[in-house]
Amino acid sequence: MLARRLVPIVAAIAATAALAAGAPAASALSGLDPFTTPSGHIACMYQHLPGERPGLRCDVDDVARAAPRPKSCDLDYGSSFGLSQTGRARRLCVGDTVRDPKAKALAYGKTKHYGPFTCTSRTTELRCTTKAGHGFELSRTRQRLF
Repeated sequence: MLARRLVPIVAAIAATAALAAGAPAASALSGLDPFTTPSGHIACMYQHLPGERPGLRCDVDDVARAAPRPKSCDLDYGSSFGLSQTGRARRLCVGDTVRDPKAKALAYGKTKHYGPFTCTSRTTELRCTTKAGHGFELSRTRQRLF
């Protein structure tokens, strides 16, 4: 399950948050690369931990119409999205965030590769895909998973 593969993010973010203000960025310490959209409404984390499959998770602030929470989820649902190297993107059941105050913005109109993932920031959405063509298009008003 994708949510289980992204669990190490929680521990790494907690460790990063506990560091002093002058500490190195999360990616230098833990195999995590945070980024945001220029608006700051979408925060993402690319996970590339040793011995783990890479993963990408993005959290959207103030989702206009969140999906109904499944009975199997006792945490927050509807505003976090995960992507692995294989398979379709998914909404995640999470109790944390990938927001990192030190994350750099992926400028509008720019595309960046994060391991097996390609993300493009647009004024209307953030689009992230895998080499197989799966991914998501995210904004506060619309979330398309494919």
